[in-house]
Amino acid sequence: MSAEPGEHRPDPLADEFPGDKGCPETGRGLLAGISLPAAVVREAPLAHNLIWMRRFAEARGAHLAPHGKTTMAPALFRRQLEAGAWGMTLATAPQCRAAFAHGIRRLLLANQLVGEANMAIVAGLIEAGAELFVVVDGEANVAALDRYFAARGLRLPVLIELGIPGGRCGCRSAEAVLALAERVNQAPALLLAGLEGYEGVVSGDDPEGAVRAYARELVTAAHTLAGKGLFEREVPLVTAAGSAWYDLIAEAFHTLAPSQAFAPVLRPGCYVVHDHGLYAEAQRHLLAREGEAEGLRPALEVFAQVQSLPEPGLAIVAMGRRDVGGDRMPLALRRYREGGDPAAVLPVAGWEVVKLMDQHAFVRLPESAGDMGVGDVRVGDIVAFGVSHPCLTFDKWRAVLRVDDRLEVQEVMATCF
Repeated sequence: MSAEPGEHRPDPLADEFPGDKGCPETGRGLLAGISLPAAVVREAPLAHNLIWMRRFAEARGAHLAPHGKTTMAPALFRRQLEAGAWGMTLATAPQCRAAFAHGIRRLLLANQLVGEANMAIVAGLIEAGAELFVVVDGEANVAALDRYFAARGLRLPVLIELGIPGGRCGCRSAEAVLALAERVNQAPALLLAGLEGYEGVVSGDDPEGAVRAYARELVTAAHTLAGKGLFEREVPLVTAAGSAWYDLIAEAFHTLAPSQAFAPVLRPGCYVVHDHGLYAEAQRHLLAREGEAEGLRPALEVFAQVQSLPEPGLAIVAMGRRDVGGDRMPLALRRYREGGDPAAVLPVAGWEVVKLMDQHAFVRLPESAGDMGVGDVRVGDIVAFGVSHPCLTFDKWRAVLRVDDRLEVQEVMATCF
């Protein structure tokens, strides 16, 4: 007998998420028992990615502080720390609070901290024992932070951000960095702990060359501040690196910022689950630059069912923009029968997602799908889709499923967006 809405369900994996989409309902198998669509992280590639990135950072003498905004999944944060991460990067004060609540003690807020409500969150975390760094790029922000944290009787570690003209945040020149460092040193409630940057906004006709030049500028600025004795941390941090160019940043840090002078910190976030789009392309370029044969493996997929076969050559799948990021169309990877054997994979060659609505995906089927464009495709078939830019998919879900090779749910992972 089915459970009534709101009734307690017997499966402990589902207890924390009663009524949520993409959770166990009548069993733990993705092909029978899960309310689809569901966001899924496959254990084998996840484990591979954790080891791969740890080895990458260690080989280059760098610390790893993965950007947690990608997943906002504390279960994955813990896996990253267990795999050797130095700390976690977050984008907002509430994200820092969520991470700290789940046991993450070293936090890098890779953004300017503005607004007294957000300052109160950070101050509370420091008072509770967090080691927390924030970013500054202007005198007004420095003055506001100094006033607030002095009133709380705290000293706030800050990193000066070096930006680029026309880019996002950050000081626009090495001279501006130097002037701001001197201003931070005059603020009793602030402690200059290092230099921060983000190369993901660098663009131009030669993006690789531009990123290399930016990395050199960042590290040169760090050496300048160190030479003038402006850092107040014994081993100051120098940190950058999103999920596309981290090899170039690591190269610059390794050659220009020796570990005895600085603590280099890389901050890629998407590596933990990788993707089938934007970062898959970036990884191919990275492997070519590094001369490596094997890199990260995509672990994040969205499973959804064929809802309708309304006309020849068209399948409507019950998955839309509320379930999957839409900066690039999802890719059909594999197909299964509902209730079938996970080893019995059905073809999706030639399937193309051509349109996403709130709850629907329009999938163009090839002529080879059979008579009337349907053939062996059935309503209820379950399709695994690959996504691009995992940040834009994770934030659609309160719960993400970690599954084994048999598509059995091993863990229901909460997100904290």
